[in-house]
Amino acid sequence: MSEHHILQGHVAIVTGSARNIGRAIAHALAEAGAAVVVNARSSAAEAEAVVQEIRNRGGQAVAKMADVGQPEQAAALIDAAVQAFGRLDILVNNAAVRREIDFEQLDYQEWRAIIATILDGAYLCARAAAPYLSARGGSIVNIGGLSSFTGAARRAHVIAAKAGLVGLTRALAHDLAPHRITVNCVAPGLIDTERRGPEPAHHAKHATLVGRRGTPEEVAAVVRFLCGPEARYITGQTLHANGGVFFG
Repeated sequence: MSEHHILQGHVAIVTGSARNIGRAIAHALAEAGAAVVVNARSSAAEAEAVVQEIRNRGGQAVAKMADVGQPEQAAALIDAAVQAFGRLDILVNNAAVRREIDFEQLDYQEWRAIIATILDGAYLCARAAAPYLSARGGSIVNIGGLSSFTGAARRAHVIAAKAGLVGLTRALAHDLAPHRITVNCVAPGLIDTERRGPEPAHHAKHATLVGRRGTPEEVAAVVRFLCGPEARYITGQTLHANGGVFFG
């Protein structure tokens, strides 16, 4: 089967998919034949724009606004996919907030806000999605990050949450294997993305072996592979897409 049709008939949710890596993942899964639910917490116009881009290329997509760190909204996101397309096969937990702040100024409210989006969101969506994924066997892919392996200053909350995703991936791989659900993590490195804030300071400390930064589309290609039929023997793993910055 051509890679352009390997996900034909499948349904995918990509959280935080209005921009950057999430947007590229939504496109990659749609190009492989999957119907995609595009999710954002507040960027409704950007989410709808991604939906329209997918539809313009002949794919199927709908947008669903939801804060995945809130239990009711995470459950509603999963339900929206089933209501729109009748099934669910793929969950990509990409939603994240990556604010930098000195540890001395990192209060509990800020800590909880980041943990809620990244780690709680992945847990809540996986828990709500599992009954649907187990109907046919499915895939969960969590999007981690380089700094959770190398460490970085001013990102204690982000790194803790992203490192938690690696542990969650390994645990869920055990819990969900009897239901034929694979669970993996993709850890991007230095990726060219559009940022609303300044460049993360820790980026300046790393250099890739390949001599350039990666693209969102290169990360999305790894995710698409993990969701496809040729990756059914891979579960509980973290795949690094970082141009040789770090060897996991």
